Amino acid sequence: MAYNILFYFSDQQRADTCGCFGQPLDITPNLDLLAGEGVKFRQAFSPQPVCGPCRALFQTGKYPTETGCFRNNIMLPKNVKTLGEYIEEAGYETAYIGKWHLASDGELEKPPTIDHTITAIPKELRGGYTGFWRTADVLEFTSHGYDGYVFDENDNRIDFKGYRVDCLTDMAMEFFDQRDESKPFFMTISHIEPHHQNDRKHYEGPDGSKEKYKNFVLPGDLEALKGNAAEEYPDYLGACASLDRNLGRMIEKLKEKGLYENTIIIYASDHGSHFLTRNRDSHLNGYDDYKRSCHDASLHVPLVIAGGPFKGGIEVEDLVSTASLPKTILAMAGVDVGDAMIGENLLDIVQGKTDNRRNEVFAQISESRVGRCIRTPRYTYAVYAPGVNGGEAAAADVYADDFLYDMDKDPFQLNNVVAEPEYADVKADLRERLLRWIEEAEGSRPSITD
Repeated sequence: MAYNILFYFSDQQRADTCGCFGQPLDITPNLDLLAGEGVKFRQAFSPQPVCGPCRALFQTGKYPTETGCFRNNIMLPKNVKTLGEYIEEAGYETAYIGKWHLASDGELEKPPTIDHTITAIPKELRGGYTGFWRTADVLEFTSHGYDGYVFDENDNRIDFKGYRVDCLTDMAMEFFDQRDESKPFFMTISHIEPHHQNDRKHYEGPDGSKEKYKNFVLPGDLEALKGNAAEEYPDYLGACASLDRNLGRMIEKLKEKGLYENTIIIYASDHGSHFLTRNRDSHLNGYDDYKRSCHDASLHVPLVIAGGPFKGGIEVEDLVSTASLPKTILAMAGVDVGDAMIGENLLDIVQGKTDNRRNEVFAQISESRVGRCIRTPRYTYAVYAPGVNGGEAAAADVYADDFLYDMDKDPFQLNNVVAEPEYADVKADLRERLLRWIEEAEGSRPSITD
């Protein structure tokens, strides 16, 4: 029998919000238990720390520079076969709940107030998903933390009152009372939490979060660089705790329906948050910049997979990219896409099939700049394209050094040593490795200057 697959992912969640990744408060007890049963990837990184481009990659298994979805507000191209199409062809019933962010074209979005005139995503723009659907394209434009609306598969508007994570989870649970029990299912729950509410410039945790999580301990980068973390972190943690509580509700529903033992659960986030501590000179159509950088605060995300062959409480220390999730999900469904998607089947790493594997990850940056970076176990090296608008150009012919961090000496990435003579050989090596990644991903070899 084929495995059911539940992809439960958050928006803008740092890895260190989770107990299993070092959070000292009791924020994620359900995820922590899941990690103890399955596989925890300690060093998982986003390949593109912006909502739309990362989601485009999750749905296509291709770099945003290849699909053209290099920034927000560019819809999925119609000539790329998607995860939804592959998995429905494999006999899966699909369900998608939450934020889509791949069905509109135009200039970079500006933070609006909630717009009650937004309509349903046309069926042809749903990435090949034809099943259960409770979705808004840009969920933060149709809802706040405690109210809003989405649309179902028949374009009916569904209004909700109550905390958004709870309400979306309620909608997801409706699927289990109407699903085709003759088929395995692939369900995606795409929450927006803990993403800040754009029009209110504030993280919206459940009521009472500021008091409940007042004894927070800031991660080292935020403690040193400040930003707005001291004010916003309790609500941020409250939103993360709500995600975990609702993950627990989903697990209980799977157990109630007799589905848990045959379901693989994937927990991940699209990217992290640096709480306005990086890119301070970036002005993005009125947006406050919480991501869009090559720092670990933006790139390092939680990743836990449990169920099926992902079992045993294993901790993977190798660096992995969440760019591998589409290929891995399809492998779970018995579909080998080969070179049609980037990345690797993460089960191979769990099973120790790592001969000749590059233990490093690559990321593309847009909107704040045109940037590229490589992350190794010890170093982060990043470049940017001087004078090039990251909201207009996907790539560049010429890049310049941005930063180099030595995490053995500087784990919170506070001391940029890119111009230090003692790191000249390290930089030269990382530069060549980064150029190889760019050439493989984008089909060109730019120049990089000091």
